[in-house]
Amino acid sequence: MSINNFALEVEDLSLSIGGAKILDAISIAVKKNEILGIIGPNGAGKTSLFNLLSGLRAPSRGSIRLNGVDITKDSTAQRARAGIARTFQTSSVFVNLTVLENVRLAAHAATKNSMDLRRNAYKFPDVLASAQHCLELVGLGAKSLAIAGSLAHGDKRRLEIAIVLAAKSDVVLLDEPMAGMAVENVPGLVEIIRSLKTVHGKTVLIVEHHMDVVLGLADRIAVLNYGELLVCDTPQNVMNNPTVQSAYLGQSL
Repeated sequence: MSINNFALEVEDLSLSIGGAKILDAISIAVKKNEILGIIGPNGAGKTSLFNLLSGLRAPSRGSIRLNGVDITKDSTAQRARAGIARTFQTSSVFVNLTVLENVRLAAHAATKNSMDLRRNAYKFPDVLASAQHCLELVGLGAKSLAIAGSLAHGDKRRLEIAIVLAAKSDVVLLDEPMAGMAVENVPGLVEIIRSLKTVHGKTVLIVEHHMDVVLGLADRIAVLNYGELLVCDTPQNVMNNPTVQSAYLGQSL
């Protein structure tokens, strides 16, 4: 029996809205335990690609496979249960819940047990311990009882990563995690994202405009432009690619 070394595979993935081509014939195979950076100018189709991968939109054409299994027609919830987690450009935590409760919900869902709201959540000590551990991993252990909405922007990004860890997903989609981050907080978040691969063995796809972040994290970089995939290669080869320099970077790097 052959072993599938790819966590996520998209083939001929296309999206058209109102006759306009948003994505056209995207084919990428992402290896297990790989960080793939996705770059391109505004309007290139980066977030649209994430919307297709996470199930928020259905493709006009093409297929998506997760660990070799076709999930093209699966719902967002089905994909989450199968092992895909996503963060968004703007923070998407439950602002009126505590930091711990945000992560506890994800940890509870990962157990596949019923989310019976009539039962006291604190009767699941293993789930709470898992949630607290995930908060410790991202440096938020001391803020577990704080209301999530009161967190600084950088800490909300850390909370999103803790939720991803608690969900025990195989593939993580990070949509501009550095957006709005103070410069001094970027290195810490970069290391947390790196640990998703190096410590937790996850496959990470990251859309990010900060080129230094992408170059420092990614094993490979995929460049989108006007909905098309220009190239998917190592960071150095992408930076030296004349087509990429002309279409996106504008100069030799």
